[in-house]
Amino acid sequence: MKRAALYTRVSTVDQHPETQLLDLRQMAAQRSYEIVQEYCDRISGVKAKRPGLDQMMADARRGRFDVALVWACDRIARSTRHLLEALDELNRIGVEFVSFRENLDTGGPLGRAIVVIIGAIAELERNLIVERVRAGMRRARLDGQRIGRAPLILDSAAIQQDRQRGQSIRQIARGHGVSTATIQRELRKHAPTTQEKVA
Repeated sequence: MKRAALYTRVSTVDQHPETQLLDLRQMAAQRSYEIVQEYCDRISGVKAKRPGLDQMMADARRGRFDVALVWACDRIARSTRHLLEALDELNRIGVEFVSFRENLDTGGPLGRAIVVIIGAIAELERNLIVERVRAGMRRARLDGQRIGRAPLILDSAAIQQDRQRGQSIRQIARGHGVSTATIQRELRKHAPTTQEKVA
């Protein structure tokens, strides 16, 4: 009986990996795999550091399982290069890679070839999404729409008056709905210079 490790990843803490785990457990049972460990990450796909994946790869190097089951290729890899590196390492240490959604198994050469193609398409799709977002932002700017936070508008005269009345930086900040650092910057901007003080 082959020993299997299950790996799942969800993008945010609001999502749950149980759907992925249910499918992977059923697949392991159908193939008579013994599940020895389950790894999970709650993190964006583009993040380089993934504790669950890193631990799974470390355990694979120690020979703790024979097959790595994932729900989909994009769960394990952040790019085609990353996918290839993971597959190459698993192949070198004799661990098979099985993807539920794509129904892929690197136990054979065809499975490996398809995984590479799928990974390339997934990376292309992500790049296209990024480019569409950038194009949308450029279009919005051309149409005169503001991108990002609105500039902070402060009543400088009122801030100066509040300070002259003896209010603390914290009180002024609370009154104007801004941070204390913003108030300090504003007060420094209008502080009299040494020459002005002498005059």
